[in-house]
Amino acid sequence: MTGTPIRLLGFSGSLRAGSYNSMLLSHFASRLPDHVSFEQAQIADLPHFDADLMADGFPKPAERLIAQAQAADAVVFATPEYNFSVPGVLKNAIDWVSRGKPAPLAGKPVAIMSASTSMLGGARGQYHLRQMLVFLDAHPVNKPEIFINFAPQKFDDTGALTDTVAAGLVDDMISALLQWQAKIAP
Repeated sequence: MTGTPIRLLGFSGSLRAGSYNSMLLSHFASRLPDHVSFEQAQIADLPHFDADLMADGFPKPAERLIAQAQAADAVVFATPEYNFSVPGVLKNAIDWVSRGKPAPLAGKPVAIMSASTSMLGGARGQYHLRQMLVFLDAHPVNKPEIFINFAPQKFDDTGALTDTVAAGLVDDMISALLQWQAKIAP
């Protein structure tokens, strides 16, 4: 499992400057072994999904995102929960990626995490994301599940994850994702 280069693409479902999910994704990336490269998906500049925008090809931001997803060996999502689901900006990104040929997420291992100010830690949003991933033929890691609740108490002023249980779960998720990637890699 070590030594073979692996490309990982990370999606934060939040555009907020002080996003706990972006902090969680940064922590995840900082814990990766040396043979794993990490690139963060840029989703802020994507236009709202509209098939009419594809009449002459994909908009440049969508083209870039699809290429990032196609080049990745595995994907990680860190998403808040908005209204019992994923934020619109993440759904929009997934809608654009789903139009790529070949299908960018098909057959790829995926890790899902969430951080939230609520007691449930984004659980309902994660379950909606899992439903979308079924249609896209992605293969999420089932365990561990990472739902960081009461997030303001678990990150410090610099954005560092200070909760040792959550940090341990992130390490476990990295291990599970890399094992899953090795098992299902083409």
